[in-house]
Amino acid sequence: MHRPGAQQANLSADTEKRDAVVEAFKYAWGAYERDAMGADEYHPISRNGSNLTEAGGIGYTVVDSLDAILMMGLQDEYARARKWVDEKLTFDKDGDFNTFETTIRVLGGLLSVYHLTGNDPLYLERAVDLAERIMPAFDTPTGLPLPMVNLAQRKGVPDRELPQLVSTAEISTLQLELRYLSFLTDNEVYWEKAENVMKTIKLARMPHGLASIYMHVEGGQFVPSAIRLGSRGDSYYEYLLKQYLQTNRTEDVYREMYDDTMQAIHQYIIQESTTKKMIYTAELIPERHPSGEITWRLTPKQDHLVCFFGGSLMLGATTAGALYDTVSIPPKASQLTVAGLRDWKSGEALIKTCMDTHDTATGLSPEIVHFRIPSDGMDELEIAPSDWYIKGAKPGAFPPYDARYMLRPETVESLFLAWRLTGDQKYRDYGWGIFQAIEKYCKVNTGGYATIVNVDEVPVRLEDKMETFFLSETLKYLFLLFEDASVFPLQDYVFNTEAHPLPIFTPTIRTGFS
Repeated sequence: MHRPGAQQANLSADTEKRDAVVEAFKYAWGAYERDAMGADEYHPISRNGSNLTEAGGIGYTVVDSLDAILMMGLQDEYARARKWVDEKLTFDKDGDFNTFETTIRVLGGLLSVYHLTGNDPLYLERAVDLAERIMPAFDTPTGLPLPMVNLAQRKGVPDRELPQLVSTAEISTLQLELRYLSFLTDNEVYWEKAENVMKTIKLARMPHGLASIYMHVEGGQFVPSAIRLGSRGDSYYEYLLKQYLQTNRTEDVYREMYDDTMQAIHQYIIQESTTKKMIYTAELIPERHPSGEITWRLTPKQDHLVCFFGGSLMLGATTAGALYDTVSIPPKASQLTVAGLRDWKSGEALIKTCMDTHDTATGLSPEIVHFRIPSDGMDELEIAPSDWYIKGAKPGAFPPYDARYMLRPETVESLFLAWRLTGDQKYRDYGWGIFQAIEKYCKVNTGGYATIVNVDEVPVRLEDKMETFFLSETLKYLFLLFEDASVFPLQDYVFNTEAHPLPIFTPTIRTGFS
């Protein structure tokens, strides 16, 4: 698809910075391969790996990293990783694995690399085997999948603490993967299971149009729980748009659900900070009164996870919110609907807020920030923060969980999307700043990268964990930020929530709740 106006912005590669990201990837992957090849997770300080269950691992890190290895042209590393998948990867593990994480990381990774290799059958065989083992998680009264699945026994497993509940984001972030697998195999079962979840969510719509973070697995309705764009909420909103895009904008039901939800987010969730008027997303917390009535309390808390949303809003503005099939780079106001223009402006503003939360001693953003509100009583403090702060952080005390940076990708994901949609150099500059901070503070001198316990403390304290999403998402999005825009163009690909690119296609079956 030709994009008129693409010539206006120079979207060519910055090879020097792109190649620096490749070197970082090689440093991280090389340490993992040396110390822990095949293990689900890597601990760079102790130089060993660990698995998600006692029954053994399912190739979390290897499969999650395959498409990035290919993208970056690392042929030798790829050959060894493929050999591991061929000879050692098995899903016949008698342990409980998270349905959502296994789908987005492992199934998503297999499907992406199947496409990138020009359909190497090894990956589709493994993807079908894994999907068949995941399917029993959907065997519930509503068809909403259980949060865990025993892959050997092929049995869904409820949450131990909340056996009746399922997480909204988790059940609604399996769709891109299962739908694409149906498209590849002509087996409609995967599609039907995934689509039924969306049908149930649509039927359960609450009056305000927002989604609580939990649903009832037997009744299929939302239960009174927090409403937020952070954990357990985030990717529900992300996949509403991406399901619309994945099938070449043929399923209007997803655009309608997306439009409805974006309207509600602007009405109830998006807030402005007191001093600098920073745009952020708050959380709504339900409070039940003795009369049984439920009211919602606004809490000025934003997870780093929310930082995906700025880029997502901009992508939505230029697709679901555009008056034409293609818009210029950057789009003109006349090319967008009223809602599209609103979303574009909010997206830009949210990215700016996320960048402002990198204003720390390390230049990295904390896991959770709180924003000032007039009633917080903080003006009495000797040094009161002007707009945002890390809750519970006290000099000399062990830092709270909120203060950590765990190599998360959400901000750079938004920067990548914003760069592709605007060609504005500032987004590359922001990304380069984050990359340099990661290099300076997260790098382990024996190999790999690690979580920082407190972004506002130098010298830093490291925690012995390199999350798999650092390889599959953070470094991949940084690589693509500096790569030429003709590589994985947004009009041809949709990225799953673990940054695995899947090709946009026109479906061959009746869809969209038809």
